[in-house]
Amino acid sequence: MQSLWLIFQLLFCLFLGFALARRLPQKFEQLCFKILPYFTYVLLIAIAIEFSQTLHSISSPAQILLSALSIALATSAGAFLCCYVLFKAIGYQPLQGKVSAELLAGSLLNISYAFFALALGYGIAELSAYFSISVQVSTWHLLLAFMYLIGLDLAYSPLDRSWLNWKILLIPLACIIGSTLGAAAVSFFLSEISLKDLIMLSQGYGFYSMTGIVVTELKNAHLGSIALINDLFREIFAILFMYLIGWRYPRSAISSAGATAMDVTLPMVKQACGNDFIPHAMVSGFVLSVLAPIAVSVLAAI
Repeated sequence: MQSLWLIFQLLFCLFLGFALARRLPQKFEQLCFKILPYFTYVLLIAIAIEFSQTLHSISSPAQILLSALSIALATSAGAFLCCYVLFKAIGYQPLQGKVSAELLAGSLLNISYAFFALALGYGIAELSAYFSISVQVSTWHLLLAFMYLIGLDLAYSPLDRSWLNWKILLIPLACIIGSTLGAAAVSFFLSEISLKDLIMLSQGYGFYSMTGIVVTELKNAHLGSIALINDLFREIFAILFMYLIGWRYPRSAISSAGATAMDVTLPMVKQACGNDFIPHAMVSGFVLSVLAPIAVSVLAAI
């Protein structure tokens, strides 16, 4: 029920922005459009602060980090590759275009900005911890504000029947299959974690605010910490895929983002893939956000 309430809040803010468009003072709307491109980096700073605070709150972080990093890399890559194969099988080709020096420079510039924002957030968190200063950042409230801005932006974008295209559902399907295959592949290197638990951890799809709590309650604190860090790393890998090759393989990049495609990584979808792929991100993220708590809970309980 909690996950449904969170999804409702996101969709309500999106609808609110869409509904209020052209009804607000023009100067206010212009200010919103000026803020929107930079909001991505504000979110990245907040994510890095949360990541640093999470590391300080767990025991044996090195072992947990290595396990979580391995799972996140395998599941993110699995989702990306599975989506590419699925859409290739039904005749979809990567977006055409020459890899110009300007495009390459733009991609490198975007990812350098993203890394700078992550480094800045991590540095702020570490310095505040060193000087015993409490820093409280509400990533969730920032997300709600961003969803409002996206709704406002969508009201001025041409919307078509692409939101109702059944082929969009192949993106979350690829994420589910690819994440499971990635967990199976990494089981050869992480023998200390059972295959069943690895598959359970793979089904969080980046929904770290849920998986860490559920796995801790139903399994143990060690696996709960791995679940939390794993899904945080999945967000970071999704950001990398978006900025590096999202322009060429937007559907695969969205699939690798998992449940975060409708919230945390949505700014990167808009920036790297374009407005045409916002419906893909919203639908895929919504489906996986609903499935994640169910899949993780069932797999943790059995």
